[in-house]
Amino acid sequence: MTLKVLDPTLSPEGARLRLAPALTSLKGAVIGMIDNSKIGTERFFDHVAEILRKEYGAREFIRRRKPDMTRPIPPEMLASMSGADAILSAIGD
Repeated sequence: MTLKVLDPTLSPEGARLRLAPALTSLKGAVIGMIDNSKIGTERFFDHVAEILRKEYGAREFIRRRKPDMTRPIPPEMLASMSGADAILSAIGD
């Protein structure tokens, strides 16, 4: 039996992805939130937003809900979050 291991850090072309630099602080930050449209995600994000606002000083939240949990976020929806300093994606059930 052959075991094939896939490396998720590689793009289809084999080039390594470069991560954005880490934020030094969330104070005054705009946070994007991508809801996968499952039950519970909206309430979870409400809770996370409250913590990020009160304890870390996040200023604003851009929230988007995917039209379908089984597919990637539509490019135009992702583009509408381009003003975010950081983006969170979460699932709920």
